[in-house]
Amino acid sequence: MRKNMRLSLAAIAFLMAAVSCTKTAAPEQEIKQEISQDVINSVKALGFSTSNIIADEGGYIVEGDIFIPANELNRSLNGAFLRVGDVEQYRTTNLVTGLPRTITVALSSRISASVYGPVLDEVVRRYNAENLQIRLQRVSSGANITFDRASGSYLASAGFPTSSGNPYNLVKVNTNAIGSGTSTTFINYAATIFAHELGHCIGFRHTDYMNRAYSCGGTATNEGASTVGAILIPGTPSGPDPNSWMLACIGTNVNRPFNANDRVALNYLY
Repeated sequence: MRKNMRLSLAAIAFLMAAVSCTKTAAPEQEIKQEISQDVINSVKALGFSTSNIIADEGGYIVEGDIFIPANELNRSLNGAFLRVGDVEQYRTTNLVTGLPRTITVALSSRISASVYGPVLDEVVRRYNAENLQIRLQRVSSGANITFDRASGSYLASAGFPTSSGNPYNLVKVNTNAIGSGTSTTFINYAATIFAHELGHCIGFRHTDYMNRAYSCGGTATNEGASTVGAILIPGTPSGPDPNSWMLACIGTNVNRPFNANDRVALNYLY
């Protein structure tokens, strides 16, 4: 993901995928030469944009930051939409079940606890402040979700909940790309990235997946599934929301705590 990076955020997932945020995108022409029409068709059938698909080890990166394993390309797409206003579109399928439950989170030994410990603590605080049926608890090891160090050209990655109702168990973060610091600005910025990836782990897809141009710029595209059968959540605004924690793109040092619409969606699901 670039400095104006593509981050992952807003609806519920349907397959075990991993979500990654690319820091630097390859030239569009090169990407298209690597992708077969069969793969493009499969990606579109899954409800993802076919623009700039990137071949990656074991699968493909779509929408700038979502990794789909190659063996998941032919999965059928089933699920409902949650609509929060006209722009925010949340799609649901697999969710974390067995509620209420505590989800433990930890940093791996490969990530600096002095730098990222306060970041993870802020993520725990943000989620637990919402009094959801899932609560986060930081542990030192053996966690349900582990934040581990990643390398390469992406900012962070995560997956969607399993079909058995468990959260995806690994978030990879590129600490070289994210940087380090002790300031409140850095902690909030990094916590937004961590919270976004954890959102994928519990089933949220990008808020603006129906129109990624909203947060990422460029031409508006909508290659996702239709809104037939959408669940309109009452009491939410009809206009766009520029501050959701699950928007697809985010700028450097931007802080996105949960806003009112995010809270509606979180409480509706959990």
